[in-house]
Amino acid sequence: MRVVALLSSGIDSPVAIHLMASRGAEVFPLHFRQDEIKESKVRRLVGRLREIHGELVKEPKIVDAFEVQEPVFDRLREIGKEKWTCVFCKYIMYIIAEGYARRIGAKAIVTGDSLGQVASQTLDNLMVISSATSLPVIRPLIGLDKEEIVQIAKEIGTFDISTEEEPGCPFVPKFPVVRASPSQFKKILEEVKDKLPRGYP
Repeated sequence: MRVVALLSSGIDSPVAIHLMASRGAEVFPLHFRQDEIKESKVRRLVGRLREIHGELVKEPKIVDAFEVQEPVFDRLREIGKEKWTCVFCKYIMYIIAEGYARRIGAKAIVTGDSLGQVASQTLDNLMVISSATSLPVIRPLIGLDKEEIVQIAKEIGTFDISTEEEPGCPFVPKFPVVRASPSQFKKILEEVKDKLPRGYP
């Protein structure tokens, strides 16, 4: 089974990849590059996961976040909907991930979402974000709390890398939407759709 996994430089997504590889999945990590520090951490995280799982974990594909996401974020600011940035951030990631998955014959998208942990991971937001793809979205961490995820990260040797200092996200708004309305999302989507990427670059 091939899957594409969204991989950040944080704690959660490397653990999600580990759990999927532990079940025998071939995992193709996909990282949205914001800066050199995060990208370097991601490459080291993949290196550690490959030490554990070998060829089940592939080398990461890197996509420039400023190229594929920033045009949408700029439009959101123009129309006064900047608080929707985090929702559209993940929505775009799913569009790109689906394109990559179809190119390599992967059957699902894997994320490090843990229910309610951050703004983009409320049930309302996850429902809206998931509408970006027709592929199954697998969330191995969905019912775990942060302490459980941290414990696994420490056990597999990714925690120290993930917690190294890094720049903050340059896009996150001051007051992100935490309960996205599907009807409102559709209206905003109409206003930004010409800026959305068409798939994997």
